[in-house]
This record gives sequence, structure tokens and C-alpha cells, in this order.
Amino acid sequence: MSKFNAGTYTPKQGEIEQRWFVVDAEGMVLGRLATEVARVIRGKHKPTYTPHLDTGDNVIVINASKVKVTGRKLEQKEYFKHTGYMGHERFATLGKMLSKHPERVIENAVYGMLPKTALGRQVLRRKLRVFAGDKHDHVAQQPAKLTFTKTEN
Repeated sequence: MSKFNAGTYTPKQGEIEQRWFVVDAEGMVLGRLATEVARVIRGKHKPTYTPHLDTGDNVIVINASKVKVTGRKLEQKEYFKHTGYMGHERFATLGKMLSKHPERVIENAVYGMLPKTALGRQVLRRKLRVFAGDKHDHVAQQPAKLTFTKTEN
């Protein structure tokens, strides 16, 4: 082995420790919340982060309906959905989505921050739980409270 090839540490499957965190989204800006949540479920906050392995933690987001957005995004930002039939595009504004399905707003924002690979989809599906209110059904996991700095715009 040469002096330049010291080897790179890769954690084994049994060495990866996955914790549970709960995040209160009340009063937080949507995009800033999504970047921090994506960073945690991806595992980038850990020193054992490996791009091709699932080293992230589980995150529970509560109070999704009380998330803040800046500017005029409530009226201007639109979500696109296609039914599969010709000419059947459906658009919904952010304000309408927040009133009907606030969980999907945060899920879509976090999805936009993750890589568009099989691992990115797997991490989103397995590690993110979003609830519109302040109650969640993961009390048995004893999640630790995770706080981010709230920046006002």
C-alpha cells in the first residue's frame, strides 16, 4: 500500500446509528426548514456521512399547517399534477395546498432538496414523517427535539 492510499472509512450496516428527531415547523420559513430536514434525513450532519449509504436520521415534522412562506408565494407558487389524460393538467396554489394538504407541501419541499436517485427516494419514504397538527404517532420512538435557527425575512 502506498503512502497516498491510506484508505477511506466506510461505515458498515451495523455501525450506522439512526436516531429520531421531532421538528416543530410553526413559524419557520418553508425552504429553510426543508433544507435542514433534508440534511438530517440524508445524514450530512454526521461525521460518518457516506454519499452512497443511508446514514441519516428519522425526522418527524409537526405543525406543518403553520409553516411560513415569504413574499407572495401563497398566491403565485403553483404545484403541478397530471392525471394521465390528455389536457388534464391540474394546478394548485400554495395557499390552497396549505389549507387542504399541508403535509404534502413540506414533503414536496424536502423532495426538491434531495438527490433524484433511488437512495433519495428511499430516504424520503422511510425517514420523513409529516403531521399537520401538533400530535404525532411516534411517541414510542422517544424522539429528541431538534431546533433550527429561525430567520425572519
